[in-house]
Amino acid sequence: MKFRLLSAALLLLLALPSQGTAAPSPETSILRVNITSQGFNFALPWQKQRPSTRRGLGALLPGNRVLVTAELAQDANYIELEQAASGKRITARVEAVDYEINLATIVPDEDAGSFFQGMEPLELDVALKPKAALEVWQFESNGTPVSSSVEFNRVDLGPYFLEDQFFLIFQANGAVQYRSGTFTLPVIHQGKLAGMLVRYNSRDQVSDILPATMVDRFLKDVATPPYEGLPSFGVRMSPTLDPQLRSFLQLDAANGGVLVTDVTPGFSAAVAGVEQGDVILEMNGHKIDARGSYEDPDYGLLGSGHLARGKAQAGDIMKLVLVRHGQRRELEVPLLRKQAQDYLVDPYVFDRQPRYVILGGVLFQELTLPFLQLAGKEWRDRAAFRLVYAQANQDEYLKAGRKKLVFISGVLPAPCTLGYERLAGLIVNQVNGKEITDLASLAEAIKAPRDGIHRIDVVDGPRTIYLDEAQAKQDNAEFLPSRYRITAMENLK
Repeated sequence: MKFRLLSAALLLLLALPSQGTAAPSPETSILRVNITSQGFNFALPWQKQRPSTRRGLGALLPGNRVLVTAELAQDANYIELEQAASGKRITARVEAVDYEINLATIVPDEDAGSFFQGMEPLELDVALKPKAALEVWQFESNGTPVSSSVEFNRVDLGPYFLEDQFFLIFQANGAVQYRSGTFTLPVIHQGKLAGMLVRYNSRDQVSDILPATMVDRFLKDVATPPYEGLPSFGVRMSPTLDPQLRSFLQLDAANGGVLVTDVTPGFSAAVAGVEQGDVILEMNGHKIDARGSYEDPDYGLLGSGHLARGKAQAGDIMKLVLVRHGQRRELEVPLLRKQAQDYLVDPYVFDRQPRYVILGGVLFQELTLPFLQLAGKEWRDRAAFRLVYAQANQDEYLKAGRKKLVFISGVLPAPCTLGYERLAGLIVNQVNGKEITDLASLAEAIKAPRDGIHRIDVVDGPRTIYLDEAQAKQDNAEFLPSRYRITAMENLK
C-alpha cells in the first residue's frame, strides 16, 4: 500500500511543471505595455503634437521579446513593460517595427534582472485551421486575468492598420469582454499564440485577428538583420469576367486571368518588365481566376495579393505566366521592398519628422497621406482636390519624372508674403526656372534667384508667385523664428 501511495505521489510530481517554468497563462505570458508617444504636427512640421499615452497588452516571446502591434508603438518616446498582477515595471524600447504588417517587438532597455523570472514565453501556432476555439486574454484593472472565448471561422485579406495595405486576416465570432486601457489583445489557441486581435465589432461580435503565420514571417525577418519587410509588387489589377473584355484580350473563355491596369515605376513588377494590359494567369504555379483569386491549399479561395506579399519575402523570385497581345509568356520577377519614403506620396510617416522648406513664410512640403488626413475621416472629399487626385494617381507623376510631389501647404504671414496669405494646396512645378522633383531639388533651386527675385511656378491659383530674395532672407533669419518659434527653416532628412 505504501508503495502504491509513493508511486502516485511520484507521478503527480512528474506531471507538475518544472521549477521556474509555468504553464502559459495571462499572468505568466502577457504583459502590460505602457507607452508615451509624441508625433509631429503635419500642418506645422517643425512642431510636435501634445504627448499622449497608450496602454496595450504584449505577448511574451522567447529571448525576453514582447510582441505588440505597430499601431501601439507608433511615435513612442518612452516605453514600460508592466506585470499586471504585481505592478513591477521595467523600461523598454522598440527593437523592430513594421507599420504595414502592423507588428513590433519590444525589448528591455536595461538589465532585466529577475523581471521575467517565473514567466513562460509563448510559442506560435502557425497551423491554425477554421473552427478552432480561441481565447482572447486581458486583465482587469487590478491585474485579475480575463478570458473571452471566440471561434475562428473565416479567412480573408484585409487591412491591419494602414487602410491601403491588405494581408491575411482571420475572423472569429464571439463576444469579447472589454476592459479599459487594453489597446492590443493576444489571441491564444491551446496555450500557443494564434495572433493579435486588431479590431472588434461589438454589434456583430466579429474579431479581426492578425494571424500567427504573419507574426512568424515578421519574427524571422527580425532575427536576420537588417530588417527588410515584405515585398512591394506594384501593380493594379482588374477582373476579366466580362466576355467582351476577354475576347478583346484574346483570352480563352474557360481560363481565368486578371488584367494589369497599371504598373508603378520602380517597383518589382515594373523592373521585371510587367506591362499595363498584361493578363496574369499564374503566380508561382497557382492559377489565378478571372476575379484575381487563387485556391490556397490551407485556407481556400484567397486574393492573389497574398501570393505577392503574404507568402513572399523581399529577394524571392515570383514566377509569372501571363498573356500579352494574345501570346503566352513566362516572366521571373525579383521581389523588391519599397519603403514609405520611396512612394511619390508617403502612405505613412511615423517616428520621423516631416520634410519641409520655408522661404520667407512660404511653407513647402512633400505630400504625404497623413497631411491629407488632417481634413478628417472624409479627407477624400474635403482636402484640396488636386492633392487628393495626385495621391490616387501617383503613377502619372512618377512617369513624368517626379520623385516626390512638392506643394505649398500654407503661407505664414510675414513681410515677404503680403498678399499671399490665403495660398495653400498648390503643386510646385518650377522654382527659379528649375524643375522641382522633390524638396532637395527645391532647396537647390532657391539658392539661385534671378535678379534678386524668387519665381515659383505652380499648377493652380496665381500660376506664378514672386518673392523678394533679400526680404525672404531677412524674414527667415529674424521675423519667422521670433514670431513662430521656428528653430530650423528646413528639414530634408
